Amino acid sequence: MTTANDLSRLSTKAREFIGGTKGLFIDGEWRAAERGETLPVTDPSSGQEVGRIAQASAADVDAAVKAARRALEDPAWARMRPHQREEIMLRLADLIRDEASSLAEIETVNSGKLIANTRLFDADLSVHTLRYMAGWATKLHGETMDLSVPYLPNLRFNGFTRRFPVGVVAAITPWNVPLCQAVWKLAPVLATGCTIVLKPSELTSLTALRLAELCDAAGVPPGVVNVVTGTGEVTGRALIEHPGVDKINFTGSTRVGQIIAEQAARSFKHYNLELGGKSPLIIAEDADLEKAIPGAAWAIYGNSGQNCCAGSRALIHAKHFDRVVAGVAEIAASIRLGPGLDPASMMGPLVSADHRARVAGHVDRARESGAQVIGGEIVEGSGSYFTPAVITGLDHGHPTVQQEIFGPVLCAFPFRDDEEALRIANDTAFGLGASIWTEGLRTANRYFERLKAGTVWINTHNILDLSLPFGGTKQSGVGFELGHEGILSHTVIRAGVMLDEG
Repeated sequence: MTTANDLSRLSTKAREFIGGTKGLFIDGEWRAAERGETLPVTDPSSGQEVGRIAQASAADVDAAVKAARRALEDPAWARMRPHQREEIMLRLADLIRDEASSLAEIETVNSGKLIANTRLFDADLSVHTLRYMAGWATKLHGETMDLSVPYLPNLRFNGFTRRFPVGVVAAITPWNVPLCQAVWKLAPVLATGCTIVLKPSELTSLTALRLAELCDAAGVPPGVVNVVTGTGEVTGRALIEHPGVDKINFTGSTRVGQIIAEQAARSFKHYNLELGGKSPLIIAEDADLEKAIPGAAWAIYGNSGQNCCAGSRALIHAKHFDRVVAGVAEIAASIRLGPGLDPASMMGPLVSADHRARVAGHVDRARESGAQVIGGEIVEGSGSYFTPAVITGLDHGHPTVQQEIFGPVLCAFPFRDDEEALRIANDTAFGLGASIWTEGLRTANRYFERLKAGTVWINTHNILDLSLPFGGTKQSGVGFELGHEGILSHTVIRAGVMLDEG
């Protein structure tokens, strides 16, 4: 098994960008961190350092937020017409399209993901996101209405509303889909006329920094887009606590999301939190197993299980339990692990050695509790590789079942009827996604109505579209990204009343 990426496969543009030390992008300029501190950029396939990024301090964050505030109030952006913002977004989409191959290569080396995935779900989906969101720039509107005002019967008033940008947005993105998550947060900012300070994960910052260069090339005015890199404890904390931030848009762990919600409440900031998940995948008695078995496998093993809405809990009708578990285990055993740049690889490494240790710890605790575990082993040698696992025989209250693992680990359970399946499915602190596999319309509708999740898939899993809102319930978050709802969450509404003297 070849474990390390062959960097000679990289295009010249990707190779040149990855190397060296990257600065911070603030007010349209590149600068070193005030204290000169840097962090390593590591290739998860080898564990080797391939570059460095700046570690932004609170002073750096302050400079970025102030730049965003100035840009928000500068007529160059504040008075720009909606169609002009749309044109900038479309130019940015074209620039990403033209560099899709090199962006995918950069992402693969930085994150460990398969090159096919970084091309499809980071580069190409970023293009589609910008094009979709660009259309909303010219379609934001308020309403007009006749007012009753019954206590002033001899006067007539007209009422109206108008939407305005929410202001300076602090966007904090995760490491599992780095470029696309950055664009998901950037696109509604540009469409609505807000400004942004983006902090990508310190593990996967490279494509966000390249995105900043492309924003500049697309004609985004200075200060509208700022990118600060660094750890959550230093850079992220300074950003969410900054009084100049109007809205926080965060994707990541529930633990950090709770901290952000508490901080936002103290200063009355708007916030959107897309947090963890422990999504059930339910295979009903009448499911088509030829579709459901591979569907269940790739719902959890896609992107090495590093997906917030991965189907990590398989609830299988008892009639099919043994067949489905055996089928998923067979697929798991056939998955070829390898570096993301190798087109023969079917699953890449986990994002870091530390994350792999965390995933392995969950599997080890399941074994110690007497569960039957197929796979779930650390691969010795370079890189943070981990074999996909299928776990049966655990109590549903076990931490391995209840806590988000964010790795290729499937916990499977049998059920006898729909009521039992729904009880188990909803027995979790999370509520991000869920899927039901059935050939019956009545069954599909029953589960759709009663599953407590932001998205319910029917005979599929992990399918997202830009026109649909994406978000969760319970500890999976607050608010939505994408769709009309994602756009409106970046606006504030203002009501007006006018005396009609006609």
